[in-house]
Amino acid sequence: MIKPTEEQDWRRSRRCSTGACVEVARTTDRFLVRDSKNLDTAPLAFTRQQWTAFVAGVKAGDFGF
Repeated sequence: MIKPTEEQDWRRSRRCSTGACVEVARTTDRFLVRDSKNLDTAPLAFTRQQWTAFVAGVKAGDFGF
């Protein structure tokens, strides 16, 4: 659960030059993902296990077109 008082350190890719980027933050027990253009929309939340599997898939090229 995301606590309203919990501050997030949002990060975005260094390659983001337009401001229309995906941002990621880590809380105590979740990884959060949001659209930098829609900050009022609730972020997607993932467990550590889900996030680790996603990152492994990215590194393995599982999401290439």
